[in-house]
Amino acid sequence: MNTQPIGVLDSGVGGLSIWREIVRLVPHESTIYIGDSKNCPYGSKSEDEIYTLAKRLVQTLLDKNCKLIVLACNTITVSCLDRLRRDFKAVPIIGVVPVVKTAAEQSRNGRIGILSTSKTAQSQYQRDLINRFAQISTVTNLGTDRLVPFIEAGKTEGIEEVLTEVLEPFKKENIDVLALGCSHFPFLKAEMKKILGKNVEILDSGLAIARQVKRVLESRDELCDKFKPNYIFFTTGDKSLLSKVLRSVGNNNRVEQIEI
Repeated sequence: MNTQPIGVLDSGVGGLSIWREIVRLVPHESTIYIGDSKNCPYGSKSEDEIYTLAKRLVQTLLDKNCKLIVLACNTITVSCLDRLRRDFKAVPIIGVVPVVKTAAEQSRNGRIGILSTSKTAQSQYQRDLINRFAQISTVTNLGTDRLVPFIEAGKTEGIEEVLTEVLEPFKKENIDVLALGCSHFPFLKAEMKKILGKNVEILDSGLAIARQVKRVLESRDELCDKFKPNYIFFTTGDKSLLSKVLRSVGNNNRVEQIEI
């Protein structure tokens, strides 16, 4: 058993959707979360810029003695997961990707949608996922950078109109499963369901990543199963915004500001 914390990082508040599933599945594990809201969104940055920021976040978590790192950000994952793993070999680093395989398996009509940020949707990483797991499906792979700012700012005004526009191509294609390729997007599931209809299943990566975290820790004999967990949260941006999203997932822990 290893009582060191799990590190979770994201470009902002979206990674809390992943964090929530991790603490549900491994309830005795302590965690340290860092959201880089100051530099969000990452989707408009170059791969070198993303790598520089992500490397600082990973190093910060390692300095805080984390035993495993979760990149709870699709953009970071598709941009530099392999580079980060080469640079930081001392601990496992787990990336997050859309659940394309599950979407293809659960689709009844063979028409699936994948919604990500623009950089993730255009990445070779995501194209390879589609080619590997959804070859016999009709895939609508779309990217948008219009939704993350709403979630980061905690605003709901105008979101329905934007969502309706963003989701319209999926409705035209008559998809019956939508895979979310951004950790921010699960916070909009209810609104998406209203627009797409009750017959469209909406999937996110949270549970799959939590299961992977558990498998890795078990394989390394580092899973903590008899310990009162400690949850620590940092943000490079406005503390009140991360606190607001935390409360929405049932946590009232204090948030500290940090420089990276």
